[in-house]
Amino acid sequence: QVQLVESGGGLVQAGGSLRLSCATSGDVFAVNTMGWYRQLPGKERALVAIMTSRGTTNYAFSVKDRFTISAISEDGAKNTVYLHMNNLKPEDTGVYVCHADLILLGYSLDFWGQGTQLPFSS
Repeated sequence: QVQLVESGGGLVQAGGSLRLSCATSGDVFAVNTMGWYRQLPGKERALVAIMTSRGTTNYAFSVKDRFTISAISEDGAKNTVYLHMNNLKPEDTGVYVCHADLILLGYSLDFWGQGTQLPFSS
C-alpha cells in the first residue's frame, strides 16, 4: 500500500526557517509530480510548490524566492520531496499537505499526506 509520510515543521516565526519532508512508502513505479499545498480553515487547498519528474518547479507567488522545493529518489523506490521555507512570514501559517501524482500498475494516481500544521509564534 502506497502512502505519503510527512515529517518536519515547527512554529512559524517571522524571518525564521523550516523544512518539511514527504516520503513515499510502498511500491511506486514512477513519479509524475510531488509537491505541497496549504490548507487554511474554510478554504480550499492552495498550491505552494510543485516539482515534476523532470525537475521543473512551480511556486505560489507569495512564496517565490523564499521557499525551495527539492526531491530525491532512492533507486526509484523511495521518493522524498522537501520544502525548504526561509524568511517565514505570519501568513505562511497553515496546514501543509504533501501531494504526489504517482504511477502504479500503469495508472496515474493521486496521493495526499496526513498534513502538517505550522502554527504562528510571535
